[in-house]
Formats: sequence, structure tokens, C-alpha cells
Amino acid sequence: MENFITGYAANESLMREKVREVLGDEKYERFFERLLTAFFDDADAQFLGDNGFNVVRIPVNYHHLERDDAPFEIIEDGFRHLDRVIEQCAARGIYSVIDLHALPGSQNQHWHSDNPTHIASFWLHKHFQDRVVGIWEAIATRYKGNPWVAGYNLMNEPADPSRKVVGPFYERLFEAVRAIDPDHIVFNDGNTYSTEFDIFGEPWPNTVYTLHDYVSAGLGRGLDYPGFNMDGVWIDRDFARAKFLQRSEYARGSGTPIFVGEFAPIYTGDERIDAMRRDILRDQLELYREYDASWTTWMYKDLGRQGLVSVKPDTPYRRRFDDFVAKKVRLGVDQWGSTGEGVKEVTQPVQDLVAAEVPDFSPYPWGRFDWVRTLLLNITIAQPLADEYAELFRGLDDAELDALADSFSFENCAVRETLLDQLKEG
Repeated sequence: MENFITGYAANESLMREKVREVLGDEKYERFFERLLTAFFDDADAQFLGDNGFNVVRIPVNYHHLERDDAPFEIIEDGFRHLDRVIEQCAARGIYSVIDLHALPGSQNQHWHSDNPTHIASFWLHKHFQDRVVGIWEAIATRYKGNPWVAGYNLMNEPADPSRKVVGPFYERLFEAVRAIDPDHIVFNDGNTYSTEFDIFGEPWPNTVYTLHDYVSAGLGRGLDYPGFNMDGVWIDRDFARAKFLQRSEYARGSGTPIFVGEFAPIYTGDERIDAMRRDILRDQLELYREYDASWTTWMYKDLGRQGLVSVKPDTPYRRRFDDFVAKKVRLGVDQWGSTGEGVKEVTQPVQDLVAAEVPDFSPYPWGRFDWVRTLLLNITIAQPLADEYAELFRGLDDAELDALADSFSFENCAVRETLLDQLKEG
């Protein structure tokens, strides 16, 4: 549950902790159970099936399947929503890819691995790695033989700074899954957010090497396409093509299928900018057709930033949380879709100070600018806002909480028709 999707601040576990403190255990469980059910239900599967989509990639936080205070103990009841969605999609002829999106210790440096810091501790502690093996053994045991599960996406966007742990761990995880389930496809994301594949040697049987293919001009640090982005890089059709060819080089060279696990621009509400973002998507889809690449776009549903469908403005959730989301946008605390500047009179002096005092500082994965904005905006400012988000739940009764959750049901959402048309053509 990434922060831009439902509008909270910081990372998912912190948000849930704060909301639980406000609501208490019973109301907390009621709200999130209802929210997860409303977020993807029969009507959503029907919509995708009716429009010709044939696969969904389902992102899962490990917290559904294992608790930090009870490591290695699988929560059987935690599979209930995954089971439900797989069955609902199967009934419409849609396959599912199970994507472990957030791992114990966090496999990358950012919020979408439910990381409260900027350190991917997963690569530093064998304990976390052992737990992931156990989680995948449980998943493989449960879905072995299920014909509507297309396969297992073992780790979303791993980012091992040493580049030494990720390769051997993939081998260990692959062997553990294959010992239980020899049949389902294994999807391996490349290192450094699914962009680097030099960690792999000869391809493994029945394995797809998944690339993620975002174009920077479509993510916030750039407005014009073609044009220079905010980092001074010229972004155009040729640039997008070169990046795709670089990221798909391993798949093309090894003769394995090309699968783009995530891509797509972020929309702003400004028609001029959004028209250029649609140009980016058009160029990407043409590339994928040229190279016979399969894809799953990121993402299906949110509050309107990127989703194929989005919660309508007149719903109880939007009416209650839109002002908070606007504050987050003003402060730049969501990394997804932000310029990374926030309140520039505050952030720019810090950026300038680090650049002047440590001119050679270029940390993994994305350099000095990203490092500063992550700590300054996406942690230091975002985390206190988690309390403010949670306070918006205070005093709500069951009916009001149900109405907030139900705002995410398909009937309360609008379809981004321009995006639907492009994806169907692609």
C-alpha cells in the first residue's frame, strides 16, 4: 500500500501503527479489512476481464504473512485476500503474478519496500533473508498446482549496494521455491530497482528476468517531452528507447521473455503536461510491441496520480483526506511524482551545502539529490505527518469508517479513459 495510493504519509507500517493508536484494535481491523476488500473486488476483476487484460501483478507486504515479533511463523489467515483476488481474476480468465513487494528489513532504500529509513537492511542481516525463504516456501506450498497463478515475483526492485549478496540470495531463494514447486514461472527483478542484470549468469529454466522501465521525464523531475529534465538530461523518444534496450539487454541476449514488470508516467491534472506524459506512454508501448515484450503497468487504482481507475472526488474518503493530500504535495513528502524540492527555500540550502562540502558524494542508488530529499522530505517531514493522517480517523463510527473504505470500490471510482485506450491498443 504505497503512500500515494491511499494518501497517507511516510511508509505503510508507520501509518498502520498510527491509525491503530487512534482507532483501537477492533475498529482498525474493521477498516483495513473493508478497505482491502473494496480496493479490489469482483467488479474490478470484471472490468479488467471485459477490457481484455489477461494478467495482474499483485503486490504483497510480508506483514500479511509474518509478524516481526513472531518470525518464521506463517499467518495462514493472511492469505485470505490473496486467495480471493486470485480466484476473482481466474473467474474472468485473468492470471495472477504474486509479487513480494516489501520484504523483512526492506530490500531497497525507499518507502515502497515499507522502509522507515534510507538503509536496505535486508542485505545486511541473514536473519531477514532466512525469513524470506520461509515466506516463499509457504507461498509456493499454497499455490503449487494452481493453474491461474502465472508465477512468483520473488523480490520487487531489490537494491543491494554491495552487488554481492543479491545474486547468491536469488540462487538460494530459487532453489527453495523449486524444491516445492517445479512448475510455476519465477520472475526475477534485476538489481538496483530492476534495471541491472549483471548479477545473473546463464538463465535458469522457466524463469523470466523482469525489468522496470520508467522514463524520468514522466515521474516528476521533468515536464517537457522531449526536453531537459530537472537534472539537465535531454529526454526524448531516443532516450527512452536507449534505456529500454539497456534494461532489456540480458533478456534479449539470453533469449528469455522480455517482461516489463512496471512502467508508465505519473499524471498531474495539467492537460499540457499530461498530454506529454501520454506521449511517453505511447512511445513505450510502441517499443514493447516492436520487441514483443509483455508488461504490467504500475498501477491499477489510486487517488488519481497514476491509476487506471481512481477514487472520485465526491466520495467520503476524498472529502476527508484531499486537504491532507494537498499539504503533502505542497511539502513534497511523497517521492512518487514529486520534483523533490518541496519548500525550496528550506531544501535547496541543504542540497547546496551537501554539494559544496562533499562534492564527490554520490551515494547508491540515485546520488546526492535523491539521498538528501529522501532523508529531508520523505522521512524527516513525512513521518510526523503520519500522526496528522491518523488523527483524521479520530471519533469516526463504524458507518463512517465503512464509507471511507467503500470509497475505493469500483462503483465509486472513475476510469482514466485516455489511459485505458492506450493500454488496450498496446
